[in-house]
Amino acid sequence: MDLIKIRRDLHTMPEIGFQEFKTQQYLLERIRSMPQERMEIAEWKTGIAVKVRGQNATKLIAWRTDIDGLPIEEATGLSFSSNRKGFMHACGHDIHMANALGLLEQLIGNPIQQDVLILFQPAEEGPGGALPFREWLKTERPDLWPDEIFAMHIAPELPVGTVATKPGLLFANTSELFIDLHGRGGHAAFPHLTEDMAVAGASLLMQLQTIVSRNINPMDSAVLTIGKFTAGTVQNIIAENARLEGTIRTLNNESMLKMKQRIEALCKAVEIGSNCSISIDYGASYCEVDNDGELAEKFLDFAGVAEGITAVRADAAMTGEDFGYFTEQIPGLMFWAGVASEFGLHHAKLNPDEKILEFMPGFIHHFFSRL
Repeated sequence: MDLIKIRRDLHTMPEIGFQEFKTQQYLLERIRSMPQERMEIAEWKTGIAVKVRGQNATKLIAWRTDIDGLPIEEATGLSFSSNRKGFMHACGHDIHMANALGLLEQLIGNPIQQDVLILFQPAEEGPGGALPFREWLKTERPDLWPDEIFAMHIAPELPVGTVATKPGLLFANTSELFIDLHGRGGHAAFPHLTEDMAVAGASLLMQLQTIVSRNINPMDSAVLTIGKFTAGTVQNIIAENARLEGTIRTLNNESMLKMKQRIEALCKAVEIGSNCSISIDYGASYCEVDNDGELAEKFLDFAGVAEGITAVRADAAMTGEDFGYFTEQIPGLMFWAGVASEFGLHHAKLNPDEKILEFMPGFIHHFFSRL
């Protein structure tokens, strides 16, 4: 199987969460082109679950890969750039999918002892596919409920051949944040007859930046970022509406709850002070990725002696990943895998080094054979 070609094919067809129809069809065609004797295929929404029977299984090991793209206009200039204007695989999910197909091919051609379940999960970037996928497995397909689950994520800043992870907390709790302000607009010459939502929104934005510095224990870690602020329509009309869009990230649930309570209190105060109405939408919220300690040590020990692999103990990051909904109920592990890109995740010029596909499926296959 030519994984480079597969990656490039997938790179041209990015689709956002729960709209991965062409992606699902492409993956199914590739999966069904392999020998089917030990394989079982199930579909869920735009996702796929593929079980491969082992030689003498005592447990079911799962590998999860995400399949969605992002609403980002690609600027790589690659010959196989996205053919969908305004969309791109800017988080490496094309690499993830090609790797998972390579792992599936390895498992078919070189059976291991244990059964393996490969999950092609939609909507990781939003609104979140892991939680409903997990619940479908639990309620509709308990026969596919894994005993352990693993996943990787590309790391642009690491060299190819380097893997990094740690026991315990790897990625943070995350929540989207959308705040809409509604007031009375009007002509710029008559501000006394209006409630200016540009001013109200700007005031709220500045107040939100005090939450981490004044409400979260300094020995804890948290982030509240407002990445987008819009208000008004033209230069001589006082804004009737304003909108703040951002993200919240914490290392524990208690801090997340405290931050949301404080956001709501500040919004209430601005409502009163600016005589307006405010609505809050937390969008997609992901729980932390908490690696199983025993599995993390097994992986680091294995990777530490694997040929061509450099194993590194990672630091916890404020990155968000809905894989945490799997590790919430299933012993699991996620690790970073280096792809040596000058540009980082969610950047329009992200260009992972495809050399990772030459060895990563075999590396994971070898690791699974030891479990």
